Amino acid sequence: MNRREAVKNVAFLMGGALSATTIGVFLESCNSTSTKAKGSLFTDDQQELITEIADIIIPTTSTPGAKAAGVGPFISMMVKDCYPDDAQKAFVKGLDDLDKQAKDEYKKSFINLSVAERQELLGKLRDETVAATKVEKEKLAEQDKQKPVTTSILPKDKPKMEPRFFAIIRDLTLLGYFTSEIGATQAYEFVEIPGRYDGCMDMKPGQRVWA
Repeated sequence: MNRREAVKNVAFLMGGALSATTIGVFLESCNSTSTKAKGSLFTDDQQELITEIADIIIPTTSTPGAKAAGVGPFISMMVKDCYPDDAQKAFVKGLDDLDKQAKDEYKKSFINLSVAERQELLGKLRDETVAATKVEKEKLAEQDKQKPVTTSILPKDKPKMEPRFFAIIRDLTLLGYFTSEIGATQAYEFVEIPGRYDGCMDMKPGQRVWA
């Protein structure tokens, strides 16, 4: 199985943990035969910013974090090659807005902030995203009384949600990390050559889930 298939499989397994935009991508865009425009979507500074944001979302603890797993380049590749134009524009704008907010609040760029300052900014952005998404779902539900808004991965239930920067970078950080070698073999319990399949195995307190 190649990396693309692994990413798609993990995306469907995560299901409701992903944003509507990312679910839509794996239902449509990555199955499309159309070719995205060549060239880089991000500047070198933006690429560095992506890498640092991912490393705040999954930092190094007892296992290596997102930066060590090479998640930054993965995010850039996925946004450029798989996400539609409106999501790409929202993502680039989100990067610029986050850096501007860092300069407004701390008088320095996001890259130069301390870990605590980065966490605070991303925490605010997360809360804003959750609140805005909730409002949007309520509006859509009001418009469609016949069926509640859903983030089901089923094509017939394709959600109609505005792409949001934080949701996309969170989704891709998780997907990139847990389909990387580091994520699959160190963050998860991993058996390179497994024996029989056991669908109901007790886990010890603190034990990592199996890859």
